[in-house]
Amino acid sequence: MNLPRFYPIFDHVNWVERLVPLGVKLVQLRIKNQPEAELRAQIKAAQAICREHDCLMVVNDYWQLAIELDCDWLHLGQEDLSTADMAAIRASGLKLGLSTHDIPELQRAMLCQPDYVALGPIYPTILKKMKWHQQGVEKLTDWKERIGDMPLIAIGGMNVERAPGAYAAGADVVAAVTDITLNQDPEGRVREWLELCK
Repeated sequence: MNLPRFYPIFDHVNWVERLVPLGVKLVQLRIKNQPEAELRAQIKAAQAICREHDCLMVVNDYWQLAIELDCDWLHLGQEDLSTADMAAIRASGLKLGLSTHDIPELQRAMLCQPDYVALGPIYPTILKKMKWHQQGVEKLTDWKERIGDMPLIAIGGMNVERAPGAYAAGADVVAAVTDITLNQDPEGRVREWLELCK
């Protein structure tokens, strides 16, 4: 499976509305700590925008809503794997991406036959407190050898300047969060990413 090489992750539908029309073809909606009605509304709105612009949308965490709202993609962290109904997820036809940080997590992820595997944090990240130190781009090469043709996503502290090194090390896709959302010119930054990934 060939995925777009640039994978922005946003915490609100407003970012999707603002930046997907620039040409983004793969995006994740990662919303935290919102009531279900708000989640539902944002997922539906983001999905409509993405379908209009031929962009793949990945829902983070909320597998029940992803199934109910007929989404195409789901991303789960390792902690979510323990509670998610994998049989229901597979029966729904959802494509699945999984986070990994070490070999046991990768082995666990591969048993689920995901559609992509993410490795992070490649560089230090300010996004969330993590028990893992930076993985470094060298680990991408190791992961790629282990997973073969499955798409590998590099995440954590990624920016336009660091992306070429991640691609060279074996990442098929690079995910970016704060490089865009904390940028003084998010639109300009997205255009830089799109130019890089042509």
